[in-house]
Order: sequence, then C-alpha cells, then structure tokens
Amino acid sequence: MAKAAALVITGISIALLVIYGADAAVGMDNPDKQGFLDMDHMTRGLGLGGPAMVLPLIAYFISRNDSSKGLGGMILVTGILIIIGGVTVIGMADLSESQETARNPFMENVPLLVVGGIQMGLGVLKIKKS
Repeated sequence: MAKAAALVITGISIALLVIYGADAAVGMDNPDKQGFLDMDHMTRGLGLGGPAMVLPLIAYFISRNDSSKGLGGMILVTGILIIIGGVTVIGMADLSESQETARNPFMENVPLLVVGGIQMGLGVLKIKKS
C-alpha cells in the first residue's frame, strides 16, 4: 500500500515539474514573464515547484522499507529535472541585471541544486536497496 501511494505521489511530482518547465518555457517569449497558466514566476514556483520538491521526499520515507527500482528511478528523475531547471535558470540569468540589483543567480538557486541532489541520492539509494 505504501509503495503504491509513493509511486502515485512521485508521478504527481514529475507531472508538476513537467508542467512547471513547460509553463516557464512558454513564459520566456512573453514580455510579462507569464506562461500558459497565467502565473508569475513566484506563484508558479510556490504552486508547482514547492510540492514537486517535497512529494518525492515523502514518497521515499513512506516506502523506505519496500524495495522498488521503479520508485527509485522516478525519484531519481525528479532530482534530475530539478537540477536541470536550476542550471537553466542560472545559465539564462542576465548578468548585467544581476550586477545592477546585487542579485546572485547562483546563490538564489543553490537550494534547488541541493534538493535535486538529495533526491537523486535517495533515488540511487532506493535502486541499490532493491
């Protein structure tokens, strides 16, 4: 039962990440920085990105005693998607704007990279235990 629930919530997390990425990609062409969901970047991050980062962690811990290579692979995929998103944001940062506003795009995205790395590690651990 726990493994089935973990698979479902990890699948939801992957779907949220894919929707987040697609919405952000559509929003890049829009001068208002809004995608097809008509959300600004903060709302999109809180509504789609936040749950997508937390759900795989919950899935791992509720199924920690069950072996499942599929679940481990799904958790690994969520970590990879989060890291790809973080690296993309860092790579697309306008350095002239960041110098003017004293923003550091790398430091703003370190939490994404850390959470993605943790999820990748948990996914690999789950696969190795199976």
